[in-house]
Amino acid sequence: MAREILIAGGMRTPFGDFGKSLRDVSLATLGIHAAKAAMNAAGVESAAVDHLVWGNVLPVDQEGYLMARVVGLGSGLPEASCALNVSRACGSGAQAIVTAAEQIMSGHGSVAVAGGGENFSRAPFLVTTARWGHKRGPQTMVDALDFAYRDPFSLELMGETAENLAADEGYERAQMDEWAAMSQARAGAAMKSGFLARQIAPIEVPDGRVTRLMTEDEFPRPSVTVEKLAKMSPAFRKDGKVTAGNSSGVTDGAAMVVVADAVRARQLNLKIRARLVDWAIVGVPPRIMGCGPVPAISKLLEQQGLKVSDIDYFEINEAFAAVNLHAERKLGIPRDRTNLYGGGISIGHPPGATGARLTLVALQHLEETGGRRAIVSMCLGAGQGMAVLFERV
Repeated sequence: MAREILIAGGMRTPFGDFGKSLRDVSLATLGIHAAKAAMNAAGVESAAVDHLVWGNVLPVDQEGYLMARVVGLGSGLPEASCALNVSRACGSGAQAIVTAAEQIMSGHGSVAVAGGGENFSRAPFLVTTARWGHKRGPQTMVDALDFAYRDPFSLELMGETAENLAADEGYERAQMDEWAAMSQARAGAAMKSGFLARQIAPIEVPDGRVTRLMTEDEFPRPSVTVEKLAKMSPAFRKDGKVTAGNSSGVTDGAAMVVVADAVRARQLNLKIRARLVDWAIVGVPPRIMGCGPVPAISKLLEQQGLKVSDIDYFEINEAFAAVNLHAERKLGIPRDRTNLYGGGISIGHPPGATGARLTLVALQHLEETGGRRAIVSMCLGAGQGMAVLFERV
């Protein structure tokens, strides 16, 4: 890389369960809250930021298609700053970080705020036949959220692609439930220890006629056991293995970090957390999109001349338990070096925010354990995989 790219600061909102605490909070509000908190954590004045990159899969609210600009100006960036929306399915938050780095590397900026978010609870219903008139009969409303959860080629739900992966590779229901119970337990422990709280900027949310301060994630179910999970019905196929319990949660939230040129970061005395080393993005068969982290991580390691044993910690998006089981089997990633603080199954998986959330977890883990390298990775709907390598400074 021509320029050294550093990550500074970084914070997120609590993640809200679908239809619960964040459903009446606009996505712009979530993004602005996370961006301000990230800049505060990095120790950077908003006037010094020249770009904001916003990752998002499902635009919602009036400002949805121009969200990057709304979040940028709303969080205090100067009018002369620039803003960009990016979408790479479940890797959108990570792509925002990479895109910000690319802009800085090419000389088109020096400090950016990057990340993203979703508020799936605010997804609209659409009448696709209304624009040019509908001659007679009922008009069908379409759930816009359904657009985000279906493979665009087969129109299968993403959970069905996890069923395909499980069938192809022989992953069993019991293995998936075991992983899901572990994820929930780890998230519970991370909440109790304060690990997750150190990444969260509490936010005021509506509560009847008043407001309350939301301080922690709403989706984790730490008391869930393998026995309880085993009683859940398949969610996507009658005789399937994938259930709501071993799939990621539908949640709302935003997460942001500060990305900066190393020289400028040190001039501004930013709170530097890590160096962005490299990334890899690959295409995989859409019908088994959950396999994506394996070739993405493999390619990234090859690019850097590294092995799995050289990486101190992995965060993998946990869209479905089968995704992480596949990475564990194919790459030999030990369970004591991956997703130690919960994942998409327990914390939830708003695609625009996930990449930035994984980054926050990975960097905090390195800082608290003295580790050197971490990889964050995710599968992407429509058949891709993405992996990003960070190194503690």
